[in-house]
Amino acid sequence: MGRIHELSDILADQIAAGEVVERPASVVKELVENALDAHSSQIDIYVEEAGLKSIQVIDNGEGISQADVLIAFRRHATSKITDRADLFKVKTLGFRGEALPSIASVSHVSLETSTQAESAGSLVEIKGGELIKQQPSSARNGTKITVTDLFFNTPARLKYLSSRATELANISDIVNRLALSHTDVAFSLVSDGKTIFKTAGNGNLKQAVSAIYGLTSARQMIEFSGADADFAVSGLISLPKLTRAARSYISLLINGRYIKNFRISKAVVAGYGSKLMVGRYPLAVVNIKLDPLLVDVNVHPTKQEVRISKEEQLEFLLTKAVSQALSQENLIPNGLENLAGKKAKQQLDFKQLEIGLNETKGAYQFKNQTPALPKKPALNKEVTQALLGQGQEKSSPKTVVKPAALIITDKAQLKQAAVKNWDERYQQPTTPPKDLQLEEAEVAPTEEAAAVDEEASPAETVRFPNLVYIGQFHGTYLLAQSDDGLYIIDQHAAQERRNYEYYRQAIVKVGQAQQELLVPIVLTYPTSESLKLNQHLGDLQALGVKLEDFGQNTYIIRSHPAWFKAGQEEATIREMIDYLLTDQKLTLAQFREKTAIMMSCKRAIKANQHLDDRQAKELLAKLATCENPFNCPHGRPTVVKLSPKDLEHMFKRIQDSHQSKRKEW
Repeated sequence: MGRIHELSDILADQIAAGEVVERPASVVKELVENALDAHSSQIDIYVEEAGLKSIQVIDNGEGISQADVLIAFRRHATSKITDRADLFKVKTLGFRGEALPSIASVSHVSLETSTQAESAGSLVEIKGGELIKQQPSSARNGTKITVTDLFFNTPARLKYLSSRATELANISDIVNRLALSHTDVAFSLVSDGKTIFKTAGNGNLKQAVSAIYGLTSARQMIEFSGADADFAVSGLISLPKLTRAARSYISLLINGRYIKNFRISKAVVAGYGSKLMVGRYPLAVVNIKLDPLLVDVNVHPTKQEVRISKEEQLEFLLTKAVSQALSQENLIPNGLENLAGKKAKQQLDFKQLEIGLNETKGAYQFKNQTPALPKKPALNKEVTQALLGQGQEKSSPKTVVKPAALIITDKAQLKQAAVKNWDERYQQPTTPPKDLQLEEAEVAPTEEAAAVDEEASPAETVRFPNLVYIGQFHGTYLLAQSDDGLYIIDQHAAQERRNYEYYRQAIVKVGQAQQELLVPIVLTYPTSESLKLNQHLGDLQALGVKLEDFGQNTYIIRSHPAWFKAGQEEATIREMIDYLLTDQKLTLAQFREKTAIMMSCKRAIKANQHLDDRQAKELLAKLATCENPFNCPHGRPTVVKLSPKDLEHMFKRIQDSHQSKRKEW
């Protein structure tokens, strides 16, 4: 007897369900797409316990005839394609015939449907792939399908599901994308008896965006469009001031199908050029119309990944359309346009530019690193003679007469004239001439001597130099000097460091000092984000930001911590919320750290902001008191140093000899 056998239909459907039905959101997606393929104009979705208890989808579409109702639950049974040629020009959302049998194999499904051509409808119940009931029904035109006890016979699948809030957020996200791609259909999503999402279905894309992202966001989006011989693109893009921390807010729709494509999303961002901050992404709804022959949707079970012919052409068209739409707004000038196509100028290679840092046992130490000049040798008799003008005798071609030896036998003989003449001629004077004193004072010790001096006198090693303010350059950099060189301070980075250390402590002590708002701040988020945000309200409140429920997916803030910068309260709160929505695994300590960095940057002085002498000196004084005055929270240096020798090299006051080798830095 052979070992190879054919699997039963139920087991085959359960295997297929592993790819098609990953979670409750997958069920909603498949059922709503079937409703859209049935030309429905109104679709209502009801879920209980985030879809784990029940999912019900009601539409007013064409319905299923009595003769086809059971066939619809067979594997690979579909009305959307008939032959191989249809597979390469799919115009519907579904076409494989896997959704209904896969769902029915892992749940209890009740289907009630009716068509306009038939006087009676049909009621079918299937549980675990087995038919339980089939009878006539007096249903209205359209289809009502109810899915309960999802994964009842595959309990292992339940272990990999997330929390109910997360699963409901995934359902809401799916419905949002479908509503954006079919604005002429009225959608409603009801969870546990509460309506959390609803669209008018009047074909207005901006109204659909308003229902999902809020009216404020919709008002900050503009239309764009473009077309060529193969593609037509259109939709809405946000102004550069409205951004998010992830690309997930870019909705790509191809012939009404929501897809994920990194290259096309990147093309949308490229259309903004330099108008977006680094790490920020726009909100966008991109409708792409093309011949079905140019796209292959049969490459992934969920059909969200597709292959597009002439993809580079589409990317170019999309980038150009977005760029043209934004250029008409004259929002932010692109400062790099004038440099395009020019050769980069050769910059000076300041190899001796240094910060003067020496990391010892985890603490930063500032050392006097002025380059040492070679020390003159100690004066001997010959040098003394030369300096005193007595060296001519030695260089004379005449024979040098050796002086007679002096023999001293008594102390009194030391006062003889001969001894006195000897001292005057050959002995090194105890006090050199004034010009010699000056020359010796200007000579720096050798490296060996300097190292010994540093070890012998630790007081010369200081943590941060005593900076004397000179002035401001281009409203961006502060110039200061110390005994060992010229220092250039980035005023934004310096104050950012000072602010960071202040906020790092202030956030921990948050809770007491609150600033009441005369006009409360109202925030609206999509349902998918609102459900996630509700899980982190406690984290926000721990930082002094209390969000109160103010209606459907809307929150109101009546006060904020006193350390918020005036005029930036809403932007600060939104960015804090973005952190939580982007990375929900943040610990409270990490969240406080990110918030401190964000606040320190927002409250720091910017480039081209001129400071008076008092403000500049105060900034330098505060920088010197920081735990780490050498770097901003993002790691950029706050101060750099140019030693006197560096400046002398720049101005060619001293030059390296041809024989010497340059020191590698």
